[in-house]
Amino acid sequence: MPKISIKPATLAELTRQLNNELGASHAYLALAIWCDAVNFKGFARYFYKQANEERAHAQKMIDHLLDRGASAGLQPISAPKSEFKSLLEVARQAQEMEGANTAGINAAYQAALQEGDYPAQVMLQWFISEQVEEEAWADEMVERVQNASCAGSIGELDRHIERYLTEKTTGA
Repeated sequence: MPKISIKPATLAELTRQLNNELGASHAYLALAIWCDAVNFKGFARYFYKQANEERAHAQKMIDHLLDRGASAGLQPISAPKSEFKSLLEVARQAQEMEGANTAGINAAYQAALQEGDYPAQVMLQWFISEQVEEEAWADEMVERVQNASCAGSIGELDRHIERYLTEKTTGA
């Protein structure tokens, strides 16, 4: 059976975005390492989980391209920011990363719309919905870190950050 071809702009955008997902995985790994090094173990675990999730997102795009007979070209990944002054700076970095990822997914979706690539549109709709959740948790994380101002509150937040940021999606 012949493979469905992917038009050039959609292919370029999907390739760019899958590389952005790999870059986000790398960047979340840097956040996790920083948190681990300064003994924010809860945040570290959460960012390690996010790094794995971003890698899985890239794989989803790679699989989509390969299933359609296209090559998934990998590009070099730049070294992410790895030095931070505070946990709030880390949280804001994650928030900024999610905003940039949403913009990238939207650009890929726009290309798929313009070129009438229905399979890519369907696949990208999943990512669009995912980004609503990802941006919401990033905003919540920044807000929680900003509000952790009394003695011991940052330690309490570190112990429970995974629960705080996942209970909405798991129904806990």
